[in-house]
Amino acid sequence: MDDDDRRPYVAIGYNTESQYEREHTPGDDGEARWNYAYWLLEGFEILGNVPEDPVGSQVYVEEVRALGAWYDGEFDLDRVLDDEDVAARAGLLRAHFRDAVIDLARHLHADGVIERVLGRPLPVVVFDMAQPGWEAHATEAANPPELIEDFMAWLRAVGEI
Repeated sequence: MDDDDRRPYVAIGYNTESQYEREHTPGDDGEARWNYAYWLLEGFEILGNVPEDPVGSQVYVEEVRALGAWYDGEFDLDRVLDDEDVAARAGLLRAHFRDAVIDLARHLHADGVIERVLGRPLPVVVFDMAQPGWEAHATEAANPPELIEDFMAWLRAVGEI
């Protein structure tokens, strides 16, 4: 949130066949299916170290403090860029949260939650608007290979991988 690595969050969005049908155009290479800009992004809670998730915030801060990655003080981008210790901690915070998001998706698959709730196994597409290109690695790591074949084919078609 606001570029502060201590305030990561997950915003959940989704796509449906009817949403895809409304958004795609002739010659669409999959953009309306796989690009989050076309997805439905309202209706879910935001999870992470944000005011909307006070329980998650407490758990997150306790965990990263225990790992030694937390740093105190107001957020100041110049401080992150100029202070080697703060920059290293910010990098650890980013990596830790990204790993946690990928692990969450893996657990949702492994425990059968996605299939149970949605009626069939579906891919979890993971993205970070501040880190273009990371979504290929993250989505591949978060899902069984057979669920992301179409997604990976789309990324190859648009030159993302």
